[in-house]
Amino acid sequence: MSYTIWFSDFRPEHTGLLGGKCASLGTMTVAGMPVPPGFAVTTDAYRFVHANPEVADAIHSLLGSFDPADLGKLAAVSLELRQLVEAVPVPAEVEDSVRAGYAALGEMCADPRPAVAVRSSATSEDLPDASFAGEHETYLWVQGAEAVLSMVRRCWSSLFTERAIAYRAEMRYPHDAVQMCVAVQKMVRPKAAGVAFTLNPSDGDRSQVAIDSSWGFGEAVVAGEVTPDNFLVDKVLYEITRRQVSSKEYEYRLGGTGVERVAITDGRRDQPSLTDEEIRAVVRLARRAEKHYGCPQDVEWAIDLDLPDDSNVLLLQSRPETVWSRRPARVAATHGDYLSSIVATLTSPLHAHGKTG
Repeated sequence: MSYTIWFSDFRPEHTGLLGGKCASLGTMTVAGMPVPPGFAVTTDAYRFVHANPEVADAIHSLLGSFDPADLGKLAAVSLELRQLVEAVPVPAEVEDSVRAGYAALGEMCADPRPAVAVRSSATSEDLPDASFAGEHETYLWVQGAEAVLSMVRRCWSSLFTERAIAYRAEMRYPHDAVQMCVAVQKMVRPKAAGVAFTLNPSDGDRSQVAIDSSWGFGEAVVAGEVTPDNFLVDKVLYEITRRQVSSKEYEYRLGGTGVERVAITDGRRDQPSLTDEEIRAVVRLARRAEKHYGCPQDVEWAIDLDLPDDSNVLLLQSRPETVWSRRPARVAATHGDYLSSIVATLTSPLHAHGKTG
């Protein structure tokens, strides 16, 4: 069994062991995109959880015994299952593999206790008919092998968060069909972070890239805790066609106890979180991901304070855009603007494949 696989060693046959997020990180790393280094704790490691009779019996009996619409019961079942999963002893060979991977990452970073992100990557993520993004957990700025192992267990147990249980029930997706992989990845110290869509999410126009950005770590944007800055950019001309700079009250940044949510008080609240050149760099990164996958992408990115300006925009995740991508390709009405019509057509990812939807 393979308990850990480095993103840089990813091969297509690893996909079933890695879940959606880790398979994407491996794919993008091998393609030469700027992804922070790291490794996956594979589903082979998680299978020891299901091999524990107490946990296996609890999963079947508890999840089949209540209506997920009963929120009180849902909370109780979630808590019981998470505690059971986190209490399962991790086999020595799994622990040794994770420790060895973390030590190797430390050597790579010239730091014996490198800060890492520990991120869930379930096999149910990014399915064609459902998106489980956001249902499972991520832990930031984790240091030390013991802490990493603890957060790996918590990621395993996050298969049974209230949201994850309810969503699987709603989508009629079998609970026992899901396995969990975990990403252990060098932590980024971001100036700003956010998401980018390689189409306009308001109308599906594929000639544009839409960016949401805020100061610090991207969790405030992804969780909807701040109103982010929003930029709309022409894919080919790189013209910034819309700017909406918001008042950003909070940011997640590194503090004395790790990543902390703090109020923005130093005059940056009403300042744009990206320069024009950084906006264009994010667009170039998002377009690379779209070109590689051949379809519109939902990209998570960050600008790393520890890297030079010409190489500091990093790709944290890329997944297929799931709303407009299921509809026929659309470009903006041009009202006689012939050049815009050409640009929009040439930049449609489906155009190159001779498809209409």
